[in-house]
Amino acid sequence: MRYISTRGGVEPILFSQAVMMGLATDGGLLLPETIPSVAAATLKQWAGLEFIPLALEVVSLFVGEGDIPRQDLDRLLRKAFSTFSHPEITPVVRVGGHHVLELFHGPTLAFKDVALQLLGNLFEYLLQRDGGRINILGATSGDTGSAAIHGVRGKGGMEIFILHPHGRVSPIQERQMTTVLDANVHNIAIQGTFDDGQAIVKALFNDLDFKGKYHLGAVNSINWARIVAQVVYYFYAWGRISEGDPERQVEFSVPTGNFGDVFAGYVAKRMGLPTGKLLLATNRNDILSRFFSSGSYRLGQVHPTMSPSMDIQVSSNFERYLYYLLQENPEGVREKMAELDGGGGFAVSREIIDAAGDFQAVSIGEEQTLAAIRSVYQDCGYVLDPHSAVGFAAAMARPGMVCLATAHPAKFGDAVNKAIGRQPNRPAVFEGLEQKPRRCQVLPANVSAVRDFITSRLD
Repeated sequence: MRYISTRGGVEPILFSQAVMMGLATDGGLLLPETIPSVAAATLKQWAGLEFIPLALEVVSLFVGEGDIPRQDLDRLLRKAFSTFSHPEITPVVRVGGHHVLELFHGPTLAFKDVALQLLGNLFEYLLQRDGGRINILGATSGDTGSAAIHGVRGKGGMEIFILHPHGRVSPIQERQMTTVLDANVHNIAIQGTFDDGQAIVKALFNDLDFKGKYHLGAVNSINWARIVAQVVYYFYAWGRISEGDPERQVEFSVPTGNFGDVFAGYVAKRMGLPTGKLLLATNRNDILSRFFSSGSYRLGQVHPTMSPSMDIQVSSNFERYLYYLLQENPEGVREKMAELDGGGGFAVSREIIDAAGDFQAVSIGEEQTLAAIRSVYQDCGYVLDPHSAVGFAAAMARPGMVCLATAHPAKFGDAVNKAIGRQPNRPAVFEGLEQKPRRCQVLPANVSAVRDFITSRLD
């Protein structure tokens, strides 16, 4: 299995090289040369597997035995998911007329743990095997940062620098990051939005001299390993519901801002997962839903909402889908991304989007989000966090769908309290979090300030 860039400027590389490269050196995103196809007989076999054996089968297709031996990959997966509190890792539960895929049983209680516990162990394995160091740089809208930090804290050969928008993440999210005081962890609160932080990260990765000198690595969903890990739970959920019948379709509703989680579902579908259009649910920051309804991908203002991890305008993984939408044409991708950088947007014809038929997109407002939390609690006694509620609200009229629950409701207690009149039950891991000492550097939202901070810690 080899990896290429959406922009066509990278010679094919191995999976391990793609993990360490993160953002492609030509500014694009890495993808496999071909997406593996899964036969009906294999699907039937996979349906009976528990999560970790299934993860080994899925991830192995994207790695290659000559790159990371299967027994090593198995050990890495078992180590990664040993940190999860639920024996099924990502259980599927029945909630009224729907299924909920719970992705919040990892150490930071968010779906990002599924990928980032594995990625942290991959980094450690590859550094021990091949030598060297890595300095991880990422931006977060809330959950990626804490999941990444908990995936690499205390590990040798690596430092991690995480940018989050100052005052624009939930108090719990902020404390989950800033109370980790390991020497290799560096938190930066930028005075701007998540999109500002993401732009700073991309600018530093595109400064190839800086990237090379300081051995930058990526933990955002621009790192292909994160997508691969998330593909697993789509097959796992299908297996729990389908009873192994390859003819049975299972539909998914996915709340998304950065397009990584729903893109993993798209990859699973291309592999052969029996599903129809993926239901893509955005909050008020609706650049993705606007694109699929109009063909226009145009930046707008970022609006703070009760689902802050989705308060995004520039969805970094969208370039990967654009590559497939444009018939795997790197020149077309380069042209569209140049239009986005130069003029704030681009367009794709509705005929192309409709012919692909991959997504149905819906934008869910604040009142709809609150109403979904309230009605699900009243009818079923189940508490959704506001991000999961966005996906559930989008699927209300479509019973039987699998709604991805991306975070524990206790991470967003104020929003839940507003909807149901009480705080959600607080997990033991949050006890005393507010009293722990914190460490964080507040910086202006510009490249030079962040670059200077990184060099001051590494030189």
